[in-house]
Amino acid sequence: MSDTDEKRPEPSRARALFSTADFKLLRTALASHAKTTDDREELAKINALHHRLGTYS
Repeated sequence: MSDTDEKRPEPSRARALFSTADFKLLRTALASHAKTTDDREELAKINALHHRLGTYS
């Protein structure tokens, strides 16, 4: 049997990177930043990210 045929162990399960409280804090920070920017492109990106973060909390 060659080295490539050997079974490799299953990777361990990934842990959550952010908690629910983290998402709430990030959304609050984004909302605050959105109020201070005049750049329409940046505001669109902020709004999209704010919306995506909301789907996880």
